[in-house]
Amino acid sequence: MWLFLVFITLVSGAAAGWYAWTVYQKLEEAKIGHPRVAELSEIIHGGAMAFLKKEYSWLAPFVGVVAILLVAALGLGAAFAFVLGALCSATAGWIGMYVATNSNGRTTYAALAGMPAEEKAAPKKAKKAVELDKAEAVVEEEPAPAPEAPKSEGILSAAAGNALEVAFSGGSIVGMVVVGLGLAGLAVAYLFLNDVTALTAFGMGASSIALFARVGGGIYTKAADVGADLVGKVEAGIPEDDPRNPAVIADNVGDNVGDIAGMGADLFESYVNSVLAAMAIGAVYTFTPGVADSQLGLWGIGYPMFLAAWGVFASIVGCMMISQKAPFAGKVRATIAKLPGMAGVVKRIEDGDAAFALRTGTFVAGGLMIAGTFVLSVLFFFSNSFNVFLSVTSGVLAGIIIGIVTEIYTSGDYRFVQAVSASSDTGAATVILSGLSLGMMSTGIPVLLICLSTLISYYLAGMFGVAVAAVGMLSITGISLSVDAYGPIADNAGGIAEMSELPEGVRKITDHLDAIGNTTAAMGKGLAIGSAALTALALFVAYSQAAHIDKIDIMNPYVIVGLLIGGMLPFIFCSLSIDAVSKAAGSMIEEVRRQFREIPGIMDGTGKPDSNRCVEISTHAALTQMIVPGVMAIAVPVLVGFLLGKEALGGLLGGSIVTGVMMALFMANSGGAWDNAKKYIEEGHFNGKGSANHAAAVVGDTVGDPFKDTAGPALNILIKLMTVVALVLAPLF
Repeated sequence: MWLFLVFITLVSGAAAGWYAWTVYQKLEEAKIGHPRVAELSEIIHGGAMAFLKKEYSWLAPFVGVVAILLVAALGLGAAFAFVLGALCSATAGWIGMYVATNSNGRTTYAALAGMPAEEKAAPKKAKKAVELDKAEAVVEEEPAPAPEAPKSEGILSAAAGNALEVAFSGGSIVGMVVVGLGLAGLAVAYLFLNDVTALTAFGMGASSIALFARVGGGIYTKAADVGADLVGKVEAGIPEDDPRNPAVIADNVGDNVGDIAGMGADLFESYVNSVLAAMAIGAVYTFTPGVADSQLGLWGIGYPMFLAAWGVFASIVGCMMISQKAPFAGKVRATIAKLPGMAGVVKRIEDGDAAFALRTGTFVAGGLMIAGTFVLSVLFFFSNSFNVFLSVTSGVLAGIIIGIVTEIYTSGDYRFVQAVSASSDTGAATVILSGLSLGMMSTGIPVLLICLSTLISYYLAGMFGVAVAAVGMLSITGISLSVDAYGPIADNAGGIAEMSELPEGVRKITDHLDAIGNTTAAMGKGLAIGSAALTALALFVAYSQAAHIDKIDIMNPYVIVGLLIGGMLPFIFCSLSIDAVSKAAGSMIEEVRRQFREIPGIMDGTGKPDSNRCVEISTHAALTQMIVPGVMAIAVPVLVGFLLGKEALGGLLGGSIVTGVMMALFMANSGGAWDNAKKYIEEGHFNGKGSANHAAAVVGDTVGDPFKDTAGPALNILIKLMTVVALVLAPLF
């Protein structure tokens, strides 16, 4: 039976790899026919890969030391699983970065090549020098006439459709590589170990790399982003991604470092840990306590593996609905068009409605996942099948609703973000205050939904139900990450268009595609945060089982101490991360100011900015400042477990889950709201670009940058890493 599980898991991982390779070959056929676009794409690609190589060289000794300690403490099997998990996570980040940085310039050129000849020949932005109070020569932009931007929910032009195809192709490769490596790695580890307890070290390896990648990538990208925005957009009054800004290259490299490699490693560890938690609980779970020989055993281990395997195929079909480059896309669309009521849906996608296509692909994958879950539940559990099916479904629905709520709180289409924009009338302070208030309020509904899903799934199928609900949330990670990764590629394409001084219509297209990606990614953020809570809870239960803890007694002073320490850790972690961004951004700001002041002709375009120095600042900050938060996540649970005992460690895990989830929701939504409040003003509301309102909103956005892209998303990893460390080392406590 267990060999059959390994075989099916390997086949599904191979299917994801086949899809990624097939789409990559088609992507490579799209050549870049513009010299400056090709040059900038290569510069960003080289910078991103160089950073990743240096980051991995720093992490290799850490992985080696931990592996040696695991050999001494738990044996060779745990060390093997840990190293394999770390390697798979690092490989997923490497491949994702490679593909994304080879897709950005292709997306830019696809938008340019698809435009009508008269639009390609549109005049570039006219520049003129003006004098500011500081007597620094700065250039203002006088936008030349340009074609209207596509509507957010309308049919795309041919040029925009071409760009969407390329950007999503790159994103889908990233998504499929993550799930393919995750399942293949799990299958290989299980094949050699045939032991779920030792297998949990695979998740520890994945989480360790993910935390460093998320924190390091977040520090890198936000240091560059904050520096570029505050000096370029606010002080100098030049546009985002203006080639005269020396921090722009570092900013564009950082988009890939943080939002591709960091996000890919993040979702990789979320994905594998949700499956591992369900496997660990399923191995010993029984639907009828006290009945001899009723333990699920291999059935409980196999069910989450099959759920994940089916999720790969559901994601592939969803991607085929979106992308023409996907293999068999035409046949799949034709088949789905024959279903009742689906002909119009398929036609709307083929006509070029980008937002509709992305949402539909995700919903198709989700629908297939739910249908497959029902079949698998019947095959695995017979009389209890409906309870397990409803548990998984409750998790999926909770994640979707959390995503919708996240979008409502963070999209400029709704009153909450518009209120943050309106607060810019009275300055940056009120923008920051309104964003903080919004983020705090936004935790309410998601937390209640997580509670509801937990209670429903527990009532129906115990803690096994809670665990598989988390698997259900993440089962279509393949397409969810595809949509997420498409956004940074489109964002990078816009930066390249600006730096290449292409017709303004190209930037309008890439900005539009990026905006669609921001909106559809809201659901992915909801799934990530909701699944983090459920997965951490399932891992916590698995730890309690492994450590033989029947209950956590809050009257026990050691448990109280553990709770307080655990509740404190997310705050200390966020403090370290945000302070790292603040210091690095300060260095970046001083460097950009220095270059604007000292390099002759930089503002009239005759002087060349020193981008390499800005890249060095971000790289140094990311590598040196990621160490302490990452080591803390591993060291503190170990110290508490050995010094205060297993019950205190249980309290620590409980405290970290509560405050970690709240902080993650608060920071992600505040940061997203500040970002979109700025964009809402840039669209022409509240006096538009260049106004005092805009300057105030940019300040709010820079405060939100480390919230939503550094500390916030890393909290999801923190709470799971500490729990999986406790689970792996439970026999020692």
